[in-house]
Amino acid sequence: MALNEEDTKLSQLEFACSDLKTMLQTSSQMEESLGQMDKKFDLLDRTLSTASRRLSPLQSLAMATKALDTRINRAVTPAFALLESFKVSDSLQLKLLELSSILSSETTPKKRLKKLLNYVDCVNQLNAAINSISQEGEPVIQKLQEVVEFLSRTKATDQDRTHRLRETLFTLKALYENEVDAMKFDGLLDEALLNLQDEYESILQLLRHQNIGDQVQVDDKEAEIVASDLGTELEVEVLQRISETLAANDCLDICIDIYVKVRYRRAAKALMRLNPDYLRTYKPEEIDAMEWETLETAISLWIQHLELAVKTLLVSEKKLCNQVLGNIMDGVVWPQCFVKIADKIMAVFFRFGEGVARSSKEPHKLFKLLDMFDSLEKLRPEFSDTFEGEAGADICTRFRELTKLLVHGSSKVFWEFGLQIEGNSYSCPPPQDGSVPKLVRYAINYLKYLTTDAYKARMAMVLWTEQMWKVGILSKPETDKNLLQDAVTNVMDALHRNIETKRLSYRDKILPHVFAMNTYWYIYIRTRNTELGKLLGDQYMKNKYKVVAEESAYMYQKQSWGQLVKLLDKEDLKRQSKEGLGSLARAKMEAFLKGFDEISRRHRGSYRIPDMDLREQIKESTIKLVVPVYTEFLNTFSAVLRGKLYVNPYQLQGLLGQIFDGSDAKLKRRDSKDRMAGGNSVSVEGEIMDFRRSRSISSNV
Repeated sequence: MALNEEDTKLSQLEFACSDLKTMLQTSSQMEESLGQMDKKFDLLDRTLSTASRRLSPLQSLAMATKALDTRINRAVTPAFALLESFKVSDSLQLKLLELSSILSSETTPKKRLKKLLNYVDCVNQLNAAINSISQEGEPVIQKLQEVVEFLSRTKATDQDRTHRLRETLFTLKALYENEVDAMKFDGLLDEALLNLQDEYESILQLLRHQNIGDQVQVDDKEAEIVASDLGTELEVEVLQRISETLAANDCLDICIDIYVKVRYRRAAKALMRLNPDYLRTYKPEEIDAMEWETLETAISLWIQHLELAVKTLLVSEKKLCNQVLGNIMDGVVWPQCFVKIADKIMAVFFRFGEGVARSSKEPHKLFKLLDMFDSLEKLRPEFSDTFEGEAGADICTRFRELTKLLVHGSSKVFWEFGLQIEGNSYSCPPPQDGSVPKLVRYAINYLKYLTTDAYKARMAMVLWTEQMWKVGILSKPETDKNLLQDAVTNVMDALHRNIETKRLSYRDKILPHVFAMNTYWYIYIRTRNTELGKLLGDQYMKNKYKVVAEESAYMYQKQSWGQLVKLLDKEDLKRQSKEGLGSLARAKMEAFLKGFDEISRRHRGSYRIPDMDLREQIKESTIKLVVPVYTEFLNTFSAVLRGKLYVNPYQLQGLLGQIFDGSDAKLKRRDSKDRMAGGNSVSVEGEIMDFRRSRSISSNV
């Protein structure tokens, strides 16, 4: 078994040795093959190196040729594009001439506007082509010139090609230098822009404010004032396109000048249809020289026309300006253009208003100044909207300045009214008949009108505004009502002092009481149950005027009729004998009748009670004071008064009525029979009635 195993291992070793020999022989053969392949690769490498050395100059030449070709193409291709732009420009100019001819022959407004849009489009295209030539020309010529200089210097191409490029350069350069400026400033584009300016102006002229005078409502003050559009959509579109075209062609200043000039004239002509001739008078001294009725009418028209201008005319102009010029320079231009138009118009209104506010401070101007102030306050929201922004700042400032002038002017007129009443105390004598002075009538009616619903709030607002300006916004001023009440009370106090001063200037003892009675009663009655009375307070009016009027009436009766009645006093007659009784009774009666005639004469010439109701009450009170005493005296001493002519009580009562009714009352003597026939039957009861008012008179003097 061991032997067999060894034989097997020996056989395996022999086989392995045989395989190794075979592998060695194969490796030797492969080595020989690899050696032969190395020789072939070396030969191929030497061949490629030789070919590479031979082809290198040709490769460099090809690359240089390609680079040169690219450089030439980069210069020549834009040159061809520039020449193409010249061709486009020529075709557009021919088209522009054709459109211009068509436009000039068209008469229908709407069709003409549409053709004008085509004309504007052609102008824009021509401008774009010329701008393209202008912007690209110099770089193209510069590149072409660099290529020609390079080829001339390096001689990288043949001379013919270089020569052709040089000629092309000279031709293109000459064309650019000679034609571009001509196309921009002296050619059809310039002529077209001039035509557009004319068309622009003519279309702006056609846009008119229609029926602006119909907006002025004389009777219906609450009628709404509405602005109207200017121009159709097509007209506005054409104007907008022309504006943009002119702005794009360095004609913005011309465009703005045309717009402002034409639209201002149109707006001014629209206002001139309202006949505002009053605006020509604006200096304070000229306004002072005007008749009051004329000035009053002028101010009323100023209020109406200013409202119309702000709410309709300028709103329409602002809208048109925004539509036409709103797209230029991102909307910066149009507000300034609108303000240029509005400033000229508003300056005329401001000038007149300032002249009125600075004119003399006469009392009757107060109500018109308040009307002007109220109109500005009502216009403030629309005014702020119309002139918003930085462009309208100057106009808004002048608006505020005019408001300040009206506030100061109104308050000064009112304060000076009180001072004028004070100054009148010594300069003008009181009425010689004791009637109510014209100044009192004027002042009361003036204050009554001021405290009506139409002016009370306005005057209070003026006083409050002026106080706010004086004391500052952070302070706490009085309420509008208190300010107005204090102001009116000051005027009433000045009027009271005026009356008292005049009252003391009478030399007659009775006239001061007649004057005070008439005047204070007039003030009380005319202010009772009115807004003026409510503002001052019922208690104030009673204590200040009614009580004083009643006291004056009492003093009037005491000084005049009371003294007359004392003549018929019977106390001293009781101590007389029968002989002396008749003589003294007749003397008393004669003195009474003489005094009666004297008082009657004074009432006819010196004493006057114009208020009918007051006069009636005084008459009744006087009759009750005089007639009973006269009747009793006559009845008591009828026996000793026989044979003399005396009026009976009924006649005396009639005479008293005539005195107060304004008739000529004179005592006429009657015989004793007539006297006694009526005398014994007369018995009048009564006493002096209290002086009180039974009814009011609402009519104004």
